[in-house]
Amino acid sequence: MFSQFVIEQLGYYVYFLKDPRNEEVFYVGKGFGNRVFEHLACSIESDAVSEKLDRIREIINSNNRVKHRILRHGLTESSAFEIEAALIDYIGASNLSNLQGGHYSNDFGLKTTDEISAIYDVEELDTELPLVLININRMYRRDMTALELYDATRKSWVIGNRREKATYAIATYKGLTREVYKIDTWFPVEVKGKSRWGFNGDIANEGVRNSLRYRSISSYFLRGAANPIKYVNC
Repeated sequence: MFSQFVIEQLGYYVYFLKDPRNEEVFYVGKGFGNRVFEHLACSIESDAVSEKLDRIREIINSNNRVKHRILRHGLTESSAFEIEAALIDYIGASNLSNLQGGHYSNDFGLKTTDEISAIYDVEELDTELPLVLININRMYRRDMTALELYDATRKSWVIGNRREKATYAIATYKGLTREVYKIDTWFPVEVKGKSRWGFNGDIANEGVRNSLRYRSISSYFLRGAANPIKYVNC
């Protein structure tokens, strides 16, 4: 544990935990005081279960010690948040036991060059095609495969009969259209005893796809809107 004198010199800091058995970084955090050591204490003193705590217990049971590393210190809290987010983006959230990405990741975090262009030089979605926009924010990952993106988009939704008028379904994330699918059929899905709907289809042809992909949908989904479904021209 750090002494009070050390704590006062450290300020805010960014740290990571490393597994000594394979040198893998498995957790990244931002802290103040003795925050960096609290995960170890929690794994020993509590029965709480998580990927992070289980990993720490495995290390202890193998007669090893978690490696605690301070990446940057003497930071403002805002700077610590930004560095934490950048480190999580670089390592990849799927490779860590963090339950969520860092602050600012959604707005300023890791993005492809296509996404950067779309965000800062984006055109508003403008089409006469009948389609349904499907917001998959909670399920989206930047490293999703094409099949994973399709599966996340196509089911399971509370959606009305207007779905039958839609020719295309568009996956959206953080205000941008991400992928475009030609709908073939809709099918019922039961989720925990409740009726939902899904669709079968394929990626739209290149002409349609290029005209609808990476377009802003800010005028369709108002900020704070809870419904993930929006009909267009249906």
